Amino acid sequence: MVPDIGRGSRTHGLLVYLYGPGRREEHTDAHLVGSWDGFAPDPGRDTSPDPNPEVTLARLTAALDLRVKQVGDRAPAKHVWHCSVRTAPGDRRLSDEEWNAVAQRILHATGIAPEGDPDGCRWIAVRHAEDHIHIVATLVRGDLRHPRLNYDFNKAQAECRSIEKEMDLRRLNAGDGTAAKNPTSAEKFKAERTGRSETARETLREVVRRALAGADDEKEFFTRLYEAGLRVKVRHAPSGDALGYNVALPGDRNSHGDPVWYPGSKLAPDLSLPKIRLRLADAPTERTTPSAVDDRTDWSPPARARRSATDIAERAAVLLDHDDDGANAAQLVGVGELLDALAQTSPAATRTELAVAARFFERATRSHVRAQGADTRALRSAARGIIQAGGALGRGEDGGTTAMLVSTLVLVTLAAARWHSARGHAQQAHASRQAAEHLRTAYQQAAATPMRALHDQGRALPEAERRTHEATIRAALPEEGLRADQSPTKPHALTATLAQAEQAGHDPKALLQQAINMRELDTAEDVNDVLVWRLRRLAQLPAHPGEATRRAQAGTSRPKTSTDRTSRRTAPTAADRPPASDPRNRAPRR
Repeated sequence: MVPDIGRGSRTHGLLVYLYGPGRREEHTDAHLVGSWDGFAPDPGRDTSPDPNPEVTLARLTAALDLRVKQVGDRAPAKHVWHCSVRTAPGDRRLSDEEWNAVAQRILHATGIAPEGDPDGCRWIAVRHAEDHIHIVATLVRGDLRHPRLNYDFNKAQAECRSIEKEMDLRRLNAGDGTAAKNPTSAEKFKAERTGRSETARETLREVVRRALAGADDEKEFFTRLYEAGLRVKVRHAPSGDALGYNVALPGDRNSHGDPVWYPGSKLAPDLSLPKIRLRLADAPTERTTPSAVDDRTDWSPPARARRSATDIAERAAVLLDHDDDGANAAQLVGVGELLDALAQTSPAATRTELAVAARFFERATRSHVRAQGADTRALRSAARGIIQAGGALGRGEDGGTTAMLVSTLVLVTLAAARWHSARGHAQQAHASRQAAEHLRTAYQQAAATPMRALHDQGRALPEAERRTHEATIRAALPEEGLRADQSPTKPHALTATLAQAEQAGHDPKALLQQAINMRELDTAEDVNDVLVWRLRRLAQLPAHPGEATRRAQAGTSRPKTSTDRTSRRTAPTAADRPPASDPRNRAPRR
């Protein structure tokens, strides 16, 4: 059950809308289900000998506004309190009597018309559809005082949660006041009228969020907003310092022809300029020493960036299992930036699902747990690296590393859901699980080609070699520890990866155990897939097996990793090679 509260100043105009046909002829059988005294005139059910709905509507307006007229100038500027209450999809149909009880309970909870108070505000509840009602109250009490409306939305929300339980309705997740503001009805109708798939508020929120992902400083953030095509207006103090900013979509204008500006704080609580500055204060770190991934000049920049980001995301998943709430909250902020960066640079095949996942996870990045910003630096650096590397292709190593990163992000979002659930953050936990579902879909799209190739390569292995690797897998992962659909008897992609790791000079048993020990596998939908990507990262194997085949045919050697110290060496060591100054290392003259 969802309440939506607004304030206005035109009682008659609101009643005309509620009793009218609606903007799309959706209103049917409009009538009262309750009122302050049970005897208010009802334009929809006028039983007089000569009914005239317009006259009855005027009588109802006058009755509601009686006390407003009595106090004159002391009446609130916006004296009309309007609350729509809607049941969730799939809920049973409530009777008029039940809706009347719902209205009375919400009015009592908010203090507008307390039960047993003869001086409560005048109100009505109008029903013109099966799944919702509209409560209209005028905010002057019988003793001509104003009602106290502190936290009326929170109180209405809490009462709806109690009503859901008592009336056996679908129980929605309780909010905590940290969610972004929902679009208003007017914004939704405007989007529909102008042919947009979403409101300007929602579009701007996503564009601003993406501009912030991995941004180095305030100047870069605003530059990205301009480059995204937004209209930007920065508010300055007399000293010249920026106080805040507003954004607008090109062509989005009000009835006076002026741009419709949205302050950052009205898009989301963490998009105000002061909150953005706190995040930008923890600038992305620049590595001073190259990593093994950086050395791979045969991989494209997007592929290298995604590999580096996968390692960082894996560490974030591990940290989320710890008890440091401030650091964990910071990790979630960084993961949100990483998802935003990935969504805007991924190939078309996965971009839609990744964008939806990022939108859902945006809700999981905010709670009343204060983030410790220093812990976002590694993740923000990963996001920045992905954006600077540019758009990835949907094939080859780019596509494989996208699948590798998305596979890890599924586990990260599930870890976030567990963390939020343990702290009673119902909306954030639900948002994390929704993000995980969309990431799983994106993973299936990205991983289809490389996993199919690995499967074929595993089946093509010599029988003796395949049986050896399958025995290694069974020893490390007892079959009773896996679900039936993940039986390790024929994990062809995993056996192919172990075979390629062995060819690269690794000990398959040691490497597999290292991959298993990285973190738990209980939340993995497919343990084999998770291990395949972990192994390929640890062994620095190409994410797309076609790359491995081409390099094998070309005779390209693989760089060594730390796991090679425990395996037999198949390539010369640094001590075996001549020094850089040796003439044998010089390129031949042409």
